Amino acid sequence: MPDDDVAKALQDALAVRFGERLSIDPSLDGLTELTSIAAHRTHRRYLPQPVAPELVRLLCACALSAPSKSDLQQSDVLVVRDGAIRRAIAAKIPDNPWVGTAPAFLVFLANGRRQPFISTLRGKPFPNDHLDLLFNAVSNCSIVLATFIRAAEAVGLGCCPISAIRDRAALVSDLLRLPDRVIPVAGLCLGWPSERGHITPRLGLEATVHTDHYGDRDLAADIDAYDRRRNEGRPPWKQRNPERWGEAAFYGWSEDKARQYAEPLRADFGAFVRAKGFRLD
Repeated sequence: MPDDDVAKALQDALAVRFGERLSIDPSLDGLTELTSIAAHRTHRRYLPQPVAPELVRLLCACALSAPSKSDLQQSDVLVVRDGAIRRAIAAKIPDNPWVGTAPAFLVFLANGRRQPFISTLRGKPFPNDHLDLLFNAVSNCSIVLATFIRAAEAVGLGCCPISAIRDRAALVSDLLRLPDRVIPVAGLCLGWPSERGHITPRLGLEATVHTDHYGDRDLAADIDAYDRRRNEGRPPWKQRNPERWGEAAFYGWSEDKARQYAEPLRADFGAFVRAKGFRLD
């Protein structure tokens, strides 16, 4: 594809995503890669075609090549092949049926176990048993997850991250036999997409990109503009909990998220993390 066409494809994808046509230099290196990133789509429906174990392992290797804070390497990937384990996880998060039907399912783990073990192995103290151990491990895991998704999309696979496994973190931990200081951060459905999917609009860059100082002076206006832009192309599927909140005349992203987080979610997660041996002080 000529450079001008690639630049336009990138510009078009970002316009759908952010409602803004960015200026793009057609001579810039890496435009094809940038376009793939900008046009990311989540996939929940897949062809009845397996993903070869060798390919999954290759993608894991690429994902674990991602940056790691201080080279601590505090993330693991667990490939769930046992059908009984998958069914048990899927049964507890019924709003995500693709967990049980995707050709492959993985769980990305934050690992705070190795570094204390290494300190003991090498006869050194470990005075860093506090919140930063968890924070570093979760951050590293998130980077690995994002890199895995990018690698999978590069070969034509589709992905759907599953944060809902943290709704049942203790169950998932038991099923996967996770030791102390290893916790599930997210699952990931993986397969060959059966449909193209869509680009999900995001908040405008004026709300999320800052220069020199943080600023949200016009946040309410920015959110309202985003709600209306998003509803033009992709309104929410249905209104949440109308029995409690009624039917809104205009139901945008912000109303949906406000209703979602008006219900207690993962209130026991802190207790789970502590029980797994992490200290949060």
